[in-house]
Amino acid sequence: MRGPMMIEREQDERGMRLALAEARHALQHGDVPIGAVVLRDGEVIGAGHNERELRQDPTAHAEVLALRQAAAAVGAWRVLDATLYVTLEPCAMCAGAIVLARVPRVVFGCADPKAGAAGSVLDVLAEPRLNHRPAVTGGVLADECAAPLREFFAVRRGRPRGC
Repeated sequence: MRGPMMIEREQDERGMRLALAEARHALQHGDVPIGAVVLRDGEVIGAGHNERELRQDPTAHAEVLALRQAAAAVGAWRVLDATLYVTLEPCAMCAGAIVLARVPRVVFGCADPKAGAAGSVLDVLAEPRLNHRPAVTGGVLADECAAPLREFFAVRRGRPRGC
């Protein structure tokens, strides 16, 4: 029998697989393969992948693009009753956007020990002085989310895969 925890884990893995599919699109234009989707009632209302290189825009992170699309879909800047799935722990900018959009839940794949703002370097999403604190689940399909990032940077640095 599947309990609520099993169902949530299955939903989280489904959402993360959608974010991973989105991340692969970033490779088509030389961007770091990070993807994000916003789901509400099981439906994608926003999706994005890194487009910093494509747009030459430092704010064109997967989470920001997905949140913009989700806000447009709901017709409001508050993205309520939704979950944001992202393959890499959000940075400070993206965590700030998540707080400002009032997203109730964030699920990320792998941690970012250099720039993560959901507990690794900073914890913007749990900052008690802010007016909104989403529930956060990290480590969902972490190895699958880390693999394209490792490969991308290994190729960029001229090293063989797996280093």
